Amino acid sequence: MLKVKILFVGPSEAGKSVLANFLSESTEGIGSYLPTHAVRILEYEMPNFGGNGKGAGCRFELWDCGGDQKFETCWPALMKDSHGVVIVFNQDSPTHLKEIEMWHSCFVQQQQLLESQCLLISHHKPGNAMDPENLTLPPPLNRLQVVHSSLEEDPEDFRMEFVKYLKGITKLVNENRDREEMLLIT
Repeated sequence: MLKVKILFVGPSEAGKSVLANFLSESTEGIGSYLPTHAVRILEYEMPNFGGNGKGAGCRFELWDCGGDQKFETCWPALMKDSHGVVIVFNQDSPTHLKEIEMWHSCFVQQQQLLESQCLLISHHKPGNAMDPENLTLPPPLNRLQVVHSSLEEDPEDFRMEFVKYLKGITKLVNENRDREEMLLIT
């Protein structure tokens, strides 16, 4: 079974834990806001997903990383062997829009990940209307895929967009694994 590690990063109170819980179908921590300390790992399996004939299904690890920069010393350990980065933010918060550049620099650029390995999620909290047209991002963030999430309005649409992202990641992981196997053979 293929194993894929995805980091959920971004400013505090952006909704990383809520989205990770929803996507992994976890009921952990539902209720009032509790900041994540350092990291929380959610695992789930999707049978018959991303297989190219080499084992059935895929095991996903969603690493829900705390948004407080006091955990910065832990970040290199969190990044080790990650396959993708999801940056979650609230576009209604001016500080979040400034902070996501730092998260992108630290978690995507420093790891030299491809643009396709990064997903920006503009998470809209309950009671906030979605306004996708009112989002302007600076380079290089403006080249990344942005998904708008509102678990009140369109939870399954959001899940389908995330699954598309996961399919791209699993394809890359499979291609890299195949390339490494070919190097061993030759």
